[in-house]
Amino acid sequence: MRHLIFAIIFCCSFFSIQAQDYYTRKNAPGKAMKYYKKGSDYAYEGNLEKAIKEFEKAISAAPRFIDAHLLLADTYGGLKNYQKAVEGFEKVLSIDPNYNPKIYYSLGLLHYKNKQYEKAVPVFEKFLTYPQKSQERKARIEELLENSRFAAVAVKNPVPFKPVNMGKNINTEMAEYSPSITVDGEQLFYTVKLGRQEDFFISKKENGQWQKAKNLGPPINTDDNEGAQTISADGKYLVYTACNRRGDYGSCDLYFSEFKNERWTKPANIGAPVSSSDWESQPSLSANADELYFTSSRPGGKGKKDIWVSKRSKDGKWGKPQSAGDNINTSGEDISPFIHPDGRTLYFVSDGHPGMGRSDIFFSRRQADGTWGKPENIGYPINTDGKEFSLIVSTDGKTAYFASDKEGGMGMTDLYSFELHAAARPSPVTYAKATVFDDGTKEKLVANVELIDLSTGKIHTISKTDKSGEFLVCLPSGTDYALNVNKTNYLFHSENFALKGKNTLNEPYLLEIGLQRIPEPVATISPAETPTKPAATALPEASKPIILRNVFFETGSAELKDESRTELNKLRDLLNEHPGISIQINGHTDNVGSDSDNMTLSDNRAKAVFNFLVQNSISASRLRSKGFGETQPIDTNDTDAGRANNRRTEFVILK
Repeated sequence: MRHLIFAIIFCCSFFSIQAQDYYTRKNAPGKAMKYYKKGSDYAYEGNLEKAIKEFEKAISAAPRFIDAHLLLADTYGGLKNYQKAVEGFEKVLSIDPNYNPKIYYSLGLLHYKNKQYEKAVPVFEKFLTYPQKSQERKARIEELLENSRFAAVAVKNPVPFKPVNMGKNINTEMAEYSPSITVDGEQLFYTVKLGRQEDFFISKKENGQWQKAKNLGPPINTDDNEGAQTISADGKYLVYTACNRRGDYGSCDLYFSEFKNERWTKPANIGAPVSSSDWESQPSLSANADELYFTSSRPGGKGKKDIWVSKRSKDGKWGKPQSAGDNINTSGEDISPFIHPDGRTLYFVSDGHPGMGRSDIFFSRRQADGTWGKPENIGYPINTDGKEFSLIVSTDGKTAYFASDKEGGMGMTDLYSFELHAAARPSPVTYAKATVFDDGTKEKLVANVELIDLSTGKIHTISKTDKSGEFLVCLPSGTDYALNVNKTNYLFHSENFALKGKNTLNEPYLLEIGLQRIPEPVATISPAETPTKPAATALPEASKPIILRNVFFETGSAELKDESRTELNKLRDLLNEHPGISIQINGHTDNVGSDSDNMTLSDNRAKAVFNFLVQNSISASRLRSKGFGETQPIDTNDTDAGRANNRRTEFVILK
């Protein structure tokens, strides 16, 4: 800024052509010009204190010497004495408001730097009323004007913000940044800059406290830099940034590693079309790991850096990245995306949307058509006139985590947490965490897991347990879900999560799931049979009942709801895969109503499932149905939840 006005004085023609009652360099008295020239020489040499004294002498000799006032204001700006600089420019404008339009630009910048946003607005507006020679300069002023308008309102309406340093178990004298957290809130991954080296560290939460962080170690951490990571909801899939590796596609690419059998696999480049010859970094995985958001400088974007998203197909391959859209990306830098586990709220950093300073944190909501809505600034004082870092938000939406170099920290950059104000919170999310095992031997099982949106019948999440038998799936509010856990030669297990219309969520679902092995036929020989004849077969004793938790009926009726189709199709598929077994479908009610009515209702509901299977190509000879009314409760009938559990449909494998 120091030489801005010199450029105005010496390179630009004056705007004012009216009769003047003040002096310029062309008509100033000789004594005043002597001081003026001497001050200009000092300023050119960088001796600003001496320059100020000479300009003040020139003004003393000729009080309305407008050029002397102008250079005096500019010199004060060079010394960062912004108040004196403002006074000087305002004096110039009081002498002639049209002397040079660029004075409004300089004055507006000073108000902006002084956080005098309300004063900056009319000054920038005035500057834009003059013809602009540079479209680039015009765009810059329009951006500053929008920022000033926003900031003027924001500072008068601050949002709640009380950041808390995450403490010595996380932070050190080094720089910590780029946090990511598992959906259960029990594992925190982040980047630490160790001199020139960047490595990942991990901390686990025990009894509500973050434990001493540990270096993630090989094979992920190497002698090169690793940074800007994202962890999957279950903590078993890590995507991160690595640069200038042999065989890479470009300057910085995305890499991944999987946690299998209690260790991380050897990292690999995520490959094309996500990695490219351009710069890719700052990944963020969706909760069901079927979307990958990241920042790239690749062609086809709107600005210097844009946010892109790639979707993963059923075969596990990442598709061609698409721009996050015009509502997100601008002509500036749009970076550091974080897609919340609700799948509907995207947080990111941008210098292209109206904000407080060099870059701000924003959030956007996904619309019904799948596009992103107009971003909202997360608010002051979370955002400041400086450059903000990336932010992530906990599953419940109440706690945010970010990195900052604010005063009072433990090192260069520390990790902080704070309670996120209500307007910026995502939709509530809970999760189901389970261990799957053989119901007989208790051996942990590798099983398939599907989370299905009952309103559409579409699979929301596909997962798989590892040798520990564990899995974790996210459950965003607003939808009813069916959970199906299955394994070859085992009967499937189902759960129902009724979250439609819920705006708050309580504790997560912690499940122990025992899968029943499908009994194999047992050979028997009738006394009338000879050993040369084939042996007859019979099944062992009937299996334990398998509750069909996603079979629904209209109230007081045996009419199946459409949402039942998903689970009944699973039962049909099971019977098709095992043509040698027969089942009995059992219906049960609670104790509301008469015994006879309940017996009839339960029997009709069992028959409704029987009929569905027959209509879907299952032989009636393999099926039986029976109603038990209220005679076999599995829960109390004294509560709504207990009665709901007793109203059930189940099946057993027959003898």
